[in-house]
Amino acid sequence: MSWLDRLFPNDRELAATKYKGRESATALAERKRKTKALFVRAYGVREAARTGQAWEDQDRCRERGRYRYR
Repeated sequence: MSWLDRLFPNDRELAATKYKGRESATALAERKRKTKALFVRAYGVREAARTGQAWEDQDRCRERGRYRYR
């Protein structure tokens, strides 16, 4: 075992043996990274939907000659 292994042990191995039942730091970071990527993608979809709806509302207002649609 080198001195680097003592400073930075394998967290997955420690989570499986010494801290049984707990998630390793590497697995936690990976899960958060994946969740964040999904959230960012979903946020972009919601923002596009809002922009499209705003455009649709403005277009209907222009057709009817009023300022707002609703």
